[in-house]
Amino acid sequence: MISLISMAISKISSLLKGLQIKSFLAVVLVGFLVLTTNVSSDQNDKALKERVREQIEQNDAQRPKTTGQWNKEARETEGSLGKRLEKIGGESAEAFKEFGSGYVEGAQKTATDVGNSAAQKGKDISNQIGR
Repeated sequence: MISLISMAISKISSLLKGLQIKSFLAVVLVGFLVLTTNVSSDQNDKALKERVREQIEQNDAQRPKTTGQWNKEARETEGSLGKRLEKIGGESAEAFKEFGSGYVEGAQKTATDVGNSAAQKGKDISNQIGR
């Protein structure tokens, strides 16, 4: 019985030692990759911020686009609930209209791409048959 317990303990300890070595090697490998990659996140972040800002400001709509703009508008129309609800309804309708136009454009582009792809496949098949 004692030998059985000692064998179990030795197997468990050898297994744990193996796991420690594997995890140590994994940490070393990840550290090596992180230290050797040359990533300049500061420039990338600035460029990303500028692109996002351009996309936000791209639309000429008069409705607020950022949280700060929404909060400012809410403070300005705080006294009149009816006026605020009317403004929210109009802005929501405008937003849905913009979303719908983007959806239609995307669907048309996808349909065109599918049609072009089908035409190209038809040409490929006719070329294979004609050989």
